[in-house]
Amino acid sequence: MQTRKLRDLEVSSLGLGCMGMSYGYGKAKDVKQMRELIARAFDMGVTFFDTAEVYGPHTNEELVGLAIQPFRDKIVVATKFGISIKEHRQIVDSSLSVIRKSIEGSLKRLNTECIDLYYQHRVDPNTPIEEVANLMLDLHKEGKIRAWGMSEAGIESIKRAHSVFPLTALQSEYSLWWREPENELFGLLEERNIGFVSFSPLGKGFLTGRFDENTRFGKDDFRSTVPRFEKENIKANLALVKPLEKIAESKNATKAQIALAWNLAQKPYIVPIFGTTSLERLEENLGALSVKLSKEELGAINEKLNSIKIVGERYSGDAAKRVGK
Repeated sequence: MQTRKLRDLEVSSLGLGCMGMSYGYGKAKDVKQMRELIARAFDMGVTFFDTAEVYGPHTNEELVGLAIQPFRDKIVVATKFGISIKEHRQIVDSSLSVIRKSIEGSLKRLNTECIDLYYQHRVDPNTPIEEVANLMLDLHKEGKIRAWGMSEAGIESIKRAHSVFPLTALQSEYSLWWREPENELFGLLEERNIGFVSFSPLGKGFLTGRFDENTRFGKDDFRSTVPRFEKENIKANLALVKPLEKIAESKNATKAQIALAWNLAQKPYIVPIFGTTSLERLEENLGALSVKLSKEELGAINEKLNSIKIVGERYSGDAAKRVGK
């Protein structure tokens, strides 16, 4: 397995996002099967596993905690604090007492003495980020976390947090159909030696070519609330999938593999995390590591991307207000 560095953390070049095993994409999957899937991922070289206390809530951390025990000392596990569920709504809260409660809960559910990478899930405007960073430094000194990061944070918050206790990674969405991090974020990360973990590198499944305008998502699938997955928007955005088919055929690869290979090729400090509940998809996605895109091929892909207008917002309602803070 190829590896990459998130500051001082060495991880497999592709990580496994575990959220969908318990939360977000319909009914929670069979725990035994998901534990076997995580074990298989490790056997195939994956050493980076991602979860959060809000996934489930709590049940995904419990699943991951059980699954990783046989190889806990050989992997990097990331989890997140700062979002809780109250009356069926997600609430952003990074008050220091809440974080203290969160870290103890996550350590217990993950059955570990130390969390390798602890993210603030979303910036809480009501708690100064310097206070959060200072607490992360305390948790590091106490041996409860190795490193910390932020998710979907804005440029100024990143700068302020990093000045107190250096960030190891910033996690945000990045894919062929969401390239916003290229505008300012990557320059800042390079300047400060912060790694980048890209989530939804397959566009929440869209870039695999599985969906068309007739696709319908159940109420327990969060994509049913995402404007980008509305019928007319899917129809318009299929213009992005068609070029992927041609490139995939020319490389004897799948569209998912091309999407992941493109993500990996953008910067050496990018570590994409894909989610899957299928052994077949796990093996397919890890196959992206053997797909090499030349500078000419990357240039052609990016030129095509620049000519395609992606339609629909990636978040709706309260979720849209929580990013970029």
